[in-house]
Amino acid sequence: MEKMEKRSVEQYKVFDLNIKGSKAGNPFKEAKLEAVFSNGTERYRVKGFYKGDGNYGIRFMPGSVGEWKYEIFGMDVDDERIVCTEDDKIGEEKNDENGERRSGSFLCTPASEENHGRVLLAKNVYQKGEVNFYPTEDEYHFAYEDGTRYQPFGTTCYAWINQKEEIQEQTLETLKQTPFNKIRMCIFPKSYSYNTEDPEMYAFEGDAESGFDFERFNPKFFENLEKRVNQLDELGIQADIILLHPYDRWGFSKMTREQDIFYLTYVVRRLSHFKNVWWSLANEYDLMPQKPVENWETYAHVIMENDPYGHLRSIHNCIPFYDHSRPWVTHCSIQRIDVYKTAEMVTEWRKQYRKPVVIDECGYEGNIDFGWGNLTGEELTRRYWEGCVRGGYLSHGETYVDRGDQIWWSHGGTLTGDSVARIGFLKQILAETPVDAEPLELTPENHEENWDAPCMHLGDEFFLYYYGFSRPLYRNYTLPAGKKYKLELIDTWNMTIEELPEIYEGKIRIKMGARQYMAVRMKQVESENV
Repeated sequence: MEKMEKRSVEQYKVFDLNIKGSKAGNPFKEAKLEAVFSNGTERYRVKGFYKGDGNYGIRFMPGSVGEWKYEIFGMDVDDERIVCTEDDKIGEEKNDENGERRSGSFLCTPASEENHGRVLLAKNVYQKGEVNFYPTEDEYHFAYEDGTRYQPFGTTCYAWINQKEEIQEQTLETLKQTPFNKIRMCIFPKSYSYNTEDPEMYAFEGDAESGFDFERFNPKFFENLEKRVNQLDELGIQADIILLHPYDRWGFSKMTREQDIFYLTYVVRRLSHFKNVWWSLANEYDLMPQKPVENWETYAHVIMENDPYGHLRSIHNCIPFYDHSRPWVTHCSIQRIDVYKTAEMVTEWRKQYRKPVVIDECGYEGNIDFGWGNLTGEELTRRYWEGCVRGGYLSHGETYVDRGDQIWWSHGGTLTGDSVARIGFLKQILAETPVDAEPLELTPENHEENWDAPCMHLGDEFFLYYYGFSRPLYRNYTLPAGKKYKLELIDTWNMTIEELPEIYEGKIRIKMGARQYMAVRMKQVESENV
């Protein structure tokens, strides 16, 4: 066989092999294909999948630079062997005499500047020796695989991939202009108020009129889904993929346990090789009572068995929480359970679960006729600030029903609300905050003057107080003894930062102007710099 130039792929990107095989029978269900990838120190076993039209896929996301070697193993598909065409031969690949085995190698090149790898729990990245800004016992934060800090600033577009192509493209263009780096999105379409149209494509073969074949997937749908996930990655956005949900008139939420497992296995084998994928087992799992807790536990293990990279995993509630202490749950994905109090609960939930707390549904800015979707921009911004200063993370949504045919929370399209720019301002403030700053436990006993406001701090070096809907004319502070500080007044709604001219120490009074949504930032200064 003629030797060709070795193929290369960038670190954390997808090495993608297409293999020609049989169309006979139902290859989605019957085909068995897997590969082993190794670089001498790391070894991964990867499951393959059927793409349609006689094409089979093997994918791999290399996390280490250098040469990787692989062997592909194929089994019978209706008595025909999976074999490789001449077009697929790369480097030193070989088939055995039966056409069952194929081997080869490729070169993994270093990641580009903006390519940081998967998002993981920060403590796990630390344990790999890649990050040094979080303590080993820290359980509440995320980091990219290369150690770069990651703070989720999410938004919600449940059914954007089920819209017409021009709306999908418009959604991506809108996202380019936002601060969001995570999006919650479904695979299945949504049947709900303001969501009455059937999509052009579905995950399974079939249609709404004649029904669906839950044993055959629609290749064109998955090709589009992969295209959109990849485009999100190019924008630096994590795809928090909702695998199951109850808002359904097509039968997807009523699939049997075996059908769910078949579907989940296929989805994870196809999508786990994209570095920006998160798995959300369900949106509002408790509204699908036909799926008991035992099923969800099984589904979680199906995902883990078919995802060789260990992407983040969660499950989202309507009313009762799932048990977020379960070992497979990497972080808490939470919907508000109190009409008013949500972001304020971050402190309690961190203590209870000792995991990152992501309030994926804290309410939406808009004017829809449901209470969860008619918050003002000011209130959604306040909730974002409140939750973040308490050490949590939040997701945005927008539900204006009189500003065009699309509603962002489900369809995508364009954004018209007031909170997006303010969330971007908060993102800037937190990027300037010391990475190991943590919420300060305030009580009347240990912080008499300001126990009633959330505060983030780093020892005595840094403080960030947030006052939300309160509007004090002034606030008093007792600063740590022997320390001097520069102070800034931050108007979180008007997005201004006012540096106060003095150097402060001891007992001080700061004029606040009786304005709402104010924050105070304090930074210690060394005596020689005063």
